[in-house]
Amino acid sequence: MKRPRLYWGLSGLLFALLLALPALADDAAPAAAAVAGPPKIDTGDTAWMLTSTALVLLMTIPGLALFYAGMVRKKNVLATMMQSFAICCIATIVWVVAGYSIAFTNGNAFMGDFSRFMLNGIGEHIAKGTDIAFTLGAGTDAASVQTVPETVYMMFQMTFAIITPALIAGAFADRMKFSAMCLFMTMWSLLVYSPVCHWVWAPTGWVSHLGVLDFAGGTVVHINAGIAGLVCALVLGKRVGYGTDNMAPYNVGYAVIGASLLWVGWFGFNAGSAVGANGRAGMAMAVTQIATAAAALGWMFAEWITKGKPSVLGAISGAVAGLVAITPASGFVLPGAAIAIGVAAGVICFWSATTLKHMLGYDDSLDAFGVHGVGGIVGALLTGVFAYGPLSATDAAPDGSPGGLAQLKLQAIGVLSTVVYSGVMTLILLMVTKALVGLRVGQEEEREGLDIVLHGEQIF
Repeated sequence: MKRPRLYWGLSGLLFALLLALPALADDAAPAAAAVAGPPKIDTGDTAWMLTSTALVLLMTIPGLALFYAGMVRKKNVLATMMQSFAICCIATIVWVVAGYSIAFTNGNAFMGDFSRFMLNGIGEHIAKGTDIAFTLGAGTDAASVQTVPETVYMMFQMTFAIITPALIAGAFADRMKFSAMCLFMTMWSLLVYSPVCHWVWAPTGWVSHLGVLDFAGGTVVHINAGIAGLVCALVLGKRVGYGTDNMAPYNVGYAVIGASLLWVGWFGFNAGSAVGANGRAGMAMAVTQIATAAAALGWMFAEWITKGKPSVLGAISGAVAGLVAITPASGFVLPGAAIAIGVAAGVICFWSATTLKHMLGYDDSLDAFGVHGVGGIVGALLTGVFAYGPLSATDAAPDGSPGGLAQLKLQAIGVLSTVVYSGVMTLILLMVTKALVGLRVGQEEEREGLDIVLHGEQIF
């Protein structure tokens, strides 16, 4: 009996479909991915970034405020705390208006555009009821896709924009007018911090494309602020009575509490820069703790050997130096390297804050340059020496950096460019500020103290 033609036709078609199934499955994958749309946010990553944001804000208020206030004289304690508090407010508004847009939108190699002016469009997905990841700048690879809401990423980066200018205040403590400080910090945040941030961390930034490694802010935060602080100290000149009057810290206990808050908050600073709850965040946290301890010991023993006693102020200064130096390296190095970076930072920053400062004769009141500038340079350069390949993969080097001389040269370019730009722009902005409102309080006002003169209040 002959099979009907329809039977044979259906059998052939079924056989052809069976042969084609693997190919159809392969072809279906991209279509499925397209239907799925952009990756959704990760709640674990988001929770960690919310925590990190709070930790980094803690570093400025109250951490840095207490750290700096404890090291000035009694008559300037409130004015010093007010500087940190006011800068927190100023930097927040500057970041919202234009800073974030300049730092993290596409633009060009030197600065972003103004597509996020006043945070324009940042809440679109929330308003539409969708909760998806966003792509940073013009990036198209996996590293550019952030698994947290853009509002959270913007807030996390805002806390960096807050603490960086606040660090500068340590260099001119006891003598700058409050009006001058407000004007200068507004301009500096917008015209210095945000562009350098774009260079290093935006996908279109020229330093980023070059392959310079800066995980959490060695160039963007510490060298940038340290060099600005040095220029401020040189332009404003020495404090009245510097070298002759007793300028001992009012309350080292305040400084210890402040340094301790900085240490704890720094885990958000460094581990949070992984922008996720992942293995790199864990390694960044580990090396941060290790380097900080090593630097505190390095400074302590250097001081013990040279001066006969290990001071409390020296130990906490060493810890901060270690935190600074490990910052650019924290996501790229292993624990053994963290010890080496920490010890180097502790010893070199001790020398800078004592011998170098007195040798050159500048008055960096609270060692903003001696700790942040020098420590940032040490950390940025040693990142190139100790970068571990599998940890140091970036858009510019997908296979990671092998470390050594080639990477060291790149790191030196990043350091030098930040030093030159920050130094020149800071000088220009100080001159503008001086022309508009003046820079420094009068000698009699300085002797009386900034608390009473500038704010009409004092600590009893």
